[in-house]
Amino acid sequence: MIVTTTPTVEGSRIVAYKGIVFGEVINGIDFIKDFAAGLTNFFGGRSNSYEGELIQAREDAIKEMKMRASEIGANAIVGIDIDYEVLGQANNMLMVTASGTAVVIE
Repeated sequence: MIVTTTPTVEGSRIVAYKGIVFGEVINGIDFIKDFAAGLTNFFGGRSNSYEGELIQAREDAIKEMKMRASEIGANAIVGIDIDYEVLGQANNMLMVTASGTAVVIE
């Protein structure tokens, strides 16, 4: 399935619009990752533990969005957008939402 941030797919024609589809993921950050990220914050550098969590959450949200598009007969998603939020009392939950317009292209 083609997934793109653009409103069209170059070389293809949109023949049907199936609607807006979403993929949502909320992941908790465990104590170990939070502790490791705190050390990185103190000493400087990149936080591999948080980056890994973010990458996985984004991939899962896109995968879920593609699954929902496929279920309604789409073979592409155009105009996708990905949003990130932190949730929870201690800001230890990461929410990633992917959305786009499910279409049929030929």
